[in-house]
Amino acid sequence: METRRLHLLLELSRLGSMRAVADELGVTTSTVSQQVAALATEVGTALVEPVGRRVRLTPAGRRLAEHAVTILAAVDAARLDLDPTAQPAGTLRTAGFATAIRRSLLPAVARLATTHPAVHLQIAEHEPFEALDLLARDAVDLALIYDYTPAPAPLDRTTEATPLWSVAWGLAVPAGNPVVEGNAVAVVAGCRDDDWIVNSRNTADEDVVRILASIAGFAPRIVHRADSLDLLEDLIVAGLGVGLLPLDRPAAPGVRLLPLVDPDVRLRAYAVTRTGRVAWPPLALVVDLLAGRVGR
Repeated sequence: METRRLHLLLELSRLGSMRAVADELGVTTSTVSQQVAALATEVGTALVEPVGRRVRLTPAGRRLAEHAVTILAAVDAARLDLDPTAQPAGTLRTAGFATAIRRSLLPAVARLATTHPAVHLQIAEHEPFEALDLLARDAVDLALIYDYTPAPAPLDRTTEATPLWSVAWGLAVPAGNPVVEGNAVAVVAGCRDDDWIVNSRNTADEDVVRILASIAGFAPRIVHRADSLDLLEDLIVAGLGVGLLPLDRPAAPGVRLLPLVDPDVRLRAYAVTRTGRVAWPPLALVVDLLAGRVGR
């Protein structure tokens, strides 16, 4: 199979139409059609099927597109092996959660502008499950995600994760709440009769709450959902519930923040790439920068 044809099929799976692929790669629609048809002949099965005036990938086409990600990554790695001294250059597509973008990615952008001006970053804010989905579809090259120590992220062998940093989290309650400090399970158990506030865009903190509550012998009453930590604090001050907040964030007036330890609750940030891709010089450089492996 010609890798160029595999690349066209992969782009077709990502973009959804031959015209879009042609526009993206600067070729004609008939070229895309002919090359995909030639690829189908090579593998001996139909890869696309008509849907009205458009086409879509057959099940075999989708499976081959999935294989194409690994195959093309291996070809890229082989090229890199032949030119290990290549200087990092190109556009790196990234997706990540807001805190990691501010804390890790923006300082890397500033550093690259001075040391490697030929490396450019495209940045999109997404929650971890969204960023991982984009990574799986080859829509981004790098995903910045997080999980919590009691609830690890659902990663598999198709990805490689580089730990970046971690932050301790605690339970935020109204200032007048009588719950006493103790281990994490005891603190959560002290709020068994309270309403709970969790993230509206991701389930990671809700998973932590449910795990600790389960150990304490109750099911938490999830009532409110908020993406903004400021809004979460406002809801707590209004007496509408309790929720998780980072311990390195100064608590707002009217909010009491209780550490969650033994087991510790820590948010852990990772840089995630597709397996076999991190050898690409721009990606390797940025991952090393984020992980603090490049001297200052």
